[in-house]
Amino acid sequence: MSDSLLTGIDDAQVLDANIALPYTLTTGRAAGTFLAGLGDKRILASRCDTCARTMTPAQDYCNRCGEPSGEFLSMPETGTVTAITRTESVTLALIRIDGSDTDLMHRLSSGGPAADVGTRVRAVWADTPTQSMLDLDCFTPDDSGAEPGTPSPTGDIEPITEIPYAIDLAYRHSYGPHYGRLFDELATRRRILGSKCPQCRNVLVPPREFCDICFVRTAQHVDVADTGVLQAFSIIHMEFVGQTRKPPYVYAEIVLDGSATRLIHTVGGHDVDTLKERLSIGMPVRAVWKDAADTRGTLDDIDHFAPVFEQLP
Repeated sequence: MSDSLLTGIDDAQVLDANIALPYTLTTGRAAGTFLAGLGDKRILASRCDTCARTMTPAQDYCNRCGEPSGEFLSMPETGTVTAITRTESVTLALIRIDGSDTDLMHRLSSGGPAADVGTRVRAVWADTPTQSMLDLDCFTPDDSGAEPGTPSPTGDIEPITEIPYAIDLAYRHSYGPHYGRLFDELATRRRILGSKCPQCRNVLVPPREFCDICFVRTAQHVDVADTGVLQAFSIIHMEFVGQTRKPPYVYAEIVLDGSATRLIHTVGGHDVDTLKERLSIGMPVRAVWKDAADTRGTLDDIDHFAPVFEQLP
């Protein structure tokens, strides 16, 4: 086993990654009706009969007394700015729609005269409805001098009950000196590194800056074998977003020879039915590496761990 001191390690490595999570948003009665109203170029509010308050946007429950809201009202397109925040890309404002007792947050138009607290504004509608808040494109200063409008009954409106939605988050993750060194060695030398605690002498895989038990800074990178024992396993049958392997497969915790911690990976090399019958805790396993041309500097450079059966089928 060779040791390397933790000095002069390049910590500038960065992982460019993306999290994409598609899902369906369930709107609820009030929000669904409010969105349906925006698609019809109407701003809808809800009325609390107990407090005699009008809330814009429409709410399922009164935000003061907690009672269920009653009827929906169609509100005027005009209102007054009560607070404002300016950024480099957008100006956001709280707008008290005429006849409302609460504020609606939305963006102000980027062109034309500047708005401030107390400015009268009017709604600007999007050309094409998209079943979103941006069907109401923005508010713009209104210098018409018209009298404030009043709420009116909405009539029947079919709420939008579900909206396809997605989160798409691009980010950069710095590996740091420990993971960065581990991934470099995996990609270039098929070498697994751990970090050694100078106090308890345990070797931690993946390597980390502090010992999990002693809470002291680790001092060395050391080689760890690509063989070990099976500590725990589960057979995964369910599909989910972000999954990198197609079910069924065996998800496992493996303690590599020379280490004191568990490495999360998969067990393969045989069909799942065979593994289900023959795997057992404490069974030896060995790493099966991908071809050098397919390595990327991640733990997936190990394709899987293969069980070492006494007699292969």
